[in-house]
Amino acid sequence: MPTATATVTHTAALARLGYALSDATRAGVLLALREGPAHPSDLADTLGVSRQVMSNQLACLRGCGLVEAMPEGRRTWYRLADPHLAPALDELLQVVLLVEPGCCAGEECGCA
Repeated sequence: MPTATATVTHTAALARLGYALSDATRAGVLLALREGPAHPSDLADTLGVSRQVMSNQLACLRGCGLVEAMPEGRRTWYRLADPHLAPALDELLQVVLLVEPGCCAGEECGCA
């Protein structure tokens, strides 16, 4: 089995993706954008959050380099910044995690 050496850039990119996925709204935005570009108001409606919350989350995702804005007249479309991201998210959705009862529900494991 070939081994891959993770560079600082790889590690930073995975950390950014992990940070983005750690919030349900940001994860929902990334999953929604797999289908194609969307306006912030449509994303807010789909995910059931305010437009201000959506604006903040899109700014975060832009800062992480995961989405990009495409101005069009008075409106802006958002899309995934890299075409590899949609298939990567599709693959992550196939992962099955076995979680210990009580883990991640409190302070005992430190990931809540």
